[in-house]
Amino acid sequence: MSLKNAFTIIFGKLMVKTLHLLGRDAGNFPGLVLWTINKDCLKAFKVDCPIVAVTGTNGKTSVTNYLSHIFASGGKKIITNPEGNNLDTGICSLLLNHCDMRGRVHADYLVLETDESHVPVVYSKLNLQTLVLLNFFRDQLDRNGEVETLILKVKKFLETFEGNVVLNADDPNVARLGLANPNNKNIHYFSVDRYQGATDKPYEVGEGKFCPFCDTELVYDYYQYSHIGKFHCPKCGFGNIEPEVEIKNVDLTVPSFEADGETYKTAHNSIYYMYNMAAVYTAAKLYNFDKAILHDTFEHFEVNNGRLERFEVDGSSLLVNLAKNPVGANMTLRVMNEQAGSKELLFVLNDNLADGHDVSWIWDINFSVFNNVDRVVTSGTRAYDIAIRIKCSGYDPDKIFVYPDLDEATASLFSTKGDKFAIANYTAIQPTRAAIKRYKSLKENGEEK
Repeated sequence: MSLKNAFTIIFGKLMVKTLHLLGRDAGNFPGLVLWTINKDCLKAFKVDCPIVAVTGTNGKTSVTNYLSHIFASGGKKIITNPEGNNLDTGICSLLLNHCDMRGRVHADYLVLETDESHVPVVYSKLNLQTLVLLNFFRDQLDRNGEVETLILKVKKFLETFEGNVVLNADDPNVARLGLANPNNKNIHYFSVDRYQGATDKPYEVGEGKFCPFCDTELVYDYYQYSHIGKFHCPKCGFGNIEPEVEIKNVDLTVPSFEADGETYKTAHNSIYYMYNMAAVYTAAKLYNFDKAILHDTFEHFEVNNGRLERFEVDGSSLLVNLAKNPVGANMTLRVMNEQAGSKELLFVLNDNLADGHDVSWIWDINFSVFNNVDRVVTSGTRAYDIAIRIKCSGYDPDKIFVYPDLDEATASLFSTKGDKFAIANYTAIQPTRAAIKRYKSLKENGEEK
């Protein structure tokens, strides 16, 4: 180990130790400091085990957690970042927390959620074995720029990468990357067959309308959600893919799906979730995991960090989901609308740095499809913005209640009984969960809010 790398590890470990002694989280700060003083700090670590990375606009936290659970259930020692911290600095801090004083990381596998824009940065310095790529949507435009910018960054990395690449064949923005390196024979596509709620025309705003190779407008047999669906280019044939894994017979009433002739029950019932499970299944298949582990994981494992998380509060059922872009919000609304009976919605919108200050994306959410939504409560730093957006969709303004304070919004939501749904963006999701838990605790202890 060079003197520079030795200093990097020793200094980093001292920072982690000091933060722990002070009772502080060492999630991102140590990595931020190391990147400031040494741009090659990741090279200081000795990582000999395979690395599996998960990236994409939506779903990467859930897929990373599912894969980590499967690896751990198979008796493997893993290191992962279940709560995110998916930038270069966060991954650096993670390795600092798990290495010895010589920078050696001892594990059977690293399973790492990785921000799309940081895939080339991180894995130019760490030896990646498998990259799982879920989807590309517009997201946090003031940080990421247009989606094409992200796609080209990942494409440049894949042009020389020869490891496993797991790709969503039903997203043209992702499927195109299977052709980035013609010499890579380790390309693995997954697809989900048409489900009952698929449409012949777009249901929500989407990307990927034109062929990335010849600029011809793509033809869709059907849309599953947004621009995800069965597509092809009538001119050059892009999209005519034979997937290695095709999820069939999706039944959201059970819920369940079929893969390789076996039926798997699942914990949630949205097509968005089924695509996550397709990615998990395809990646797990590469590592020959016991089907019994997959059955148990798909049916029983819950991420429980604001991703399709359920709460039972004071006689009401609440489903909470993170949505940081139009597609995530639209999918939660679709789940809400597909549920029979009356329901109410809480929408918490922040515009902090990590969210992106530009919240114009809320105008691409399809609120006009509300079905039996009796009341809407809005909260967050941009509570009035989201309230105005919902009002402009044609929803009755007398049924919209604005409470910038989250505890007040939560109390308002639960002032009535029944089925509830909550949507919160990035920095709002954990405060929303905390507010729900506070209210639940108050009620269970017989206290009034």
